[in-house]
Amino acid sequence: MQEYSTGSKWFHWITVALLALAWPAGFVISYIKEDAKTAFYTVHESAGLIILLVVLARLAWRLRYPPPPLPDQVPRPLRRAAAAVHHALYALLILQPVLGFIATNAWGFPLRGDSAFLGIIDLPKFMEANEALAGVVQTAHRIGGYAIVALLALHLGGVIFHQAIRRDGILQRMVGGPA
Repeated sequence: MQEYSTGSKWFHWITVALLALAWPAGFVISYIKEDAKTAFYTVHESAGLIILLVVLARLAWRLRYPPPPLPDQVPRPLRRAAAAVHHALYALLILQPVLGFIATNAWGFPLRGDSAFLGIIDLPKFMEANEALAGVVQTAHRIGGYAIVALLALHLGGVIFHQAIRRDGILQRMVGGPA
């Protein structure tokens, strides 16, 4: 069975690591004391923007190195489900950082100073504070975050299904090793 390219594997696992930083940091921000929130915002927002860059690079990589085809024995409904989950994940991994960046600016807190990108790079402020817009965009961003978690659960469920029940070696396409 064909494996994903080494670059595709790197993009995949880097995205996983960044999501493991961004999502929990974003989830707990509302529970953190005010004097400690800036660090969580910096981690969350910086990881989110890096996710955007990694996903865009990953999509460019996919044009040059397409994923290996699924084996013929994978039924059409499973193929469609896998494609739907992957497409939705890519779309949300692009949309989420954009929504977050808009919300941050609309709240009047562009990524500057203490909350700069990676803690050191000020990003341009592109709008004045607009609380009505900020609330709407932040709600969409929050819903998107939960949707990503749901899609990741479906993705992991598919991995487990293929590995433990179908035993068809699909997992080895991403991690390598014997099927």
